[in-house]
Amino acid sequence: MKNTSSYAPSAPLSFRRAASDDDLTELVRLRDAAARWQIERGIEQWQPGELDEGHFRRRLREGEVWLATLGPDGPSAGAWELWWDDEPAWGAQPPVAGYVHRLMTDRRTAPPGAGRVLLAEAERRIAAYGRELCRLDCLTSNDRLRRHYEEAGYTVVGEQAGKNGDGGRTYGVTLLEKRVRVA
Repeated sequence: MKNTSSYAPSAPLSFRRAASDDDLTELVRLRDAAARWQIERGIEQWQPGELDEGHFRRRLREGEVWLATLGPDGPSAGAWELWWDDEPAWGAQPPVAGYVHRLMTDRRTAPPGAGRVLLAEAERRIAAYGRELCRLDCLTSNDRLRRHYEEAGYTVVGEQAGKNGDGGRTYGVTLLEKRVRVA
């Protein structure tokens, strides 16, 4: 049986949409720190310096980018991108899903279980938008991350062998989705 419960960290997390130039700088810092953490653990997925402020500025225009902080005025604990379509991975789809990308936590400040809390907040946002599915993808070679998402209630629904992603790279991804309760 899958464990779909959320861990509630001791420090309350607050969430807000990214908007300022300072937020862009912080998003790059979070992404680069997450990339270094992955590399240190032998996970071949992200590289430091791969995404700059221009990437996050485009994401702000084309979707939503969310920051999590420890309390309303505390340090950053993590972030994620929320897209309303994702043709590179999923192809053309009816408007029934939100797509979570670049879910990342700050290993220095985020309490244990914060990644699940961020994911649950993204799911709530998708449901509030009136979409019934939360979709995401991960590298086909990243079994650890796939298991993490499955333990959070996601189901593998396919693979995309040739996703065109950041920096013109092409790679295989596993497609996962979870039904969310529409508000």
